[in-house]
Amino acid sequence: MFLSKLESISNAQKLIDDNQRLTEVEEIPLFEAHKRVLAEDIMAFHDSPPFDKSAMDGFAVIGENTFGASQSAPKELKIIDAIGAGDFSDKTVGENEAIVIATGAPIPNGANAVIMKEYTTTDGDDLTIYSQVTPGENVSPKSEDIEKGQKILDKNTFIRYQELGLIASAGYDTVRVFKKPKVKIIITGNELVEPTKEEIDKAKIINSNQFTIKALVEDSGAIAEIAHAGDTFDEVKDAVLEASRDYDVIMTTGGTAISKGDVVLDVVDDLGEILFHGVAIRPGKPAGAGVVNGKMIFTFSGQPVAAMSQFDMFARKYLFEMQGRSFDFHIVKRESQLKIPSQLGRTDFIRAVADDEYAKHVLNRGSGIIRSMVEANSYIIIDENDEGYQKGDIVNVVMFDSLLW
Repeated sequence: MFLSKLESISNAQKLIDDNQRLTEVEEIPLFEAHKRVLAEDIMAFHDSPPFDKSAMDGFAVIGENTFGASQSAPKELKIIDAIGAGDFSDKTVGENEAIVIATGAPIPNGANAVIMKEYTTTDGDDLTIYSQVTPGENVSPKSEDIEKGQKILDKNTFIRYQELGLIASAGYDTVRVFKKPKVKIIITGNELVEPTKEEIDKAKIINSNQFTIKALVEDSGAIAEIAHAGDTFDEVKDAVLEASRDYDVIMTTGGTAISKGDVVLDVVDDLGEILFHGVAIRPGKPAGAGVVNGKMIFTFSGQPVAAMSQFDMFARKYLFEMQGRSFDFHIVKRESQLKIPSQLGRTDFIRAVADDEYAKHVLNRGSGIIRSMVEANSYIIIDENDEGYQKGDIVNVVMFDSLLW
């Protein structure tokens, strides 16, 4: 099917948002939860710490007994016990008494502070202190970090290493998260061959898209599998229909040029609904999207750079939000070091090199030139209402690193 009207990027993105789906929920071991998204609130089963504990190796004391101690006027205390990590003392610290204590050990009854070992000397049970401590000093109070029954993390929180520690401290060894979307990538094109060091036949080209799109999917927290189909309606239809049964999202490359006989879009139109085909963007004007058997299908260009940019414009956000994680372009402002032409009515994603102050677009920007993406570390985004920028203008930049899962 051929749709001649070009959508604006904002309208195309809204059509995708209107068809956003979430994955199902699964319970997994906490050891496997790094970089997943919570599908439940986390409520603490325990206080953390579960008792007043020592924050230092030293001596548990009554803080007031140390007042006035200094290098020139040391004070003497009597050691009555010792507590190692994982142990406790049933003795009570009295006036001018102390208990040896390890970091993390429970503060004994009677004590209210810990003096660091470095400020003391010992001779048998005799302790000499050369500094004073105030009540509460070097003590981590009970439930300082987590209070039993408290909600400590919200549903839809992205689990980093920090959150793993907090969840574990709350008492969880498993956690409910959104499943990773399963994505089927269908590479179309009779001209494609696998990478080889041998001479390539005339009119053939190495299939690089299967590697880049798979990596982009994985960089969005999802699982990718590759399939291939020739440039025939029946082959593409069979591949799309099979994928729509077993996968959460379908992506295709090739067969989407804005002309009659676009095989992939004909298949989408036959099996489901085309949301859009053709967007006022550069690169990647032939981008399309649709729904087949309730599953989102993204149809990307066969041109490698266009396909990568189309993924970033449309598919990355969908995959993030399928897993309960919000996504928006993180725009930073930079000064353009070169003039950048554009035209009204089209949104440009310009490959660029940016640092903390400046951005300069990559000059060789053909949609098939993969090296231009390697040389770049960012996009300069030119809005459809702008006619480009002059050297020295402040431009909107999205760093590639900010797009990662």
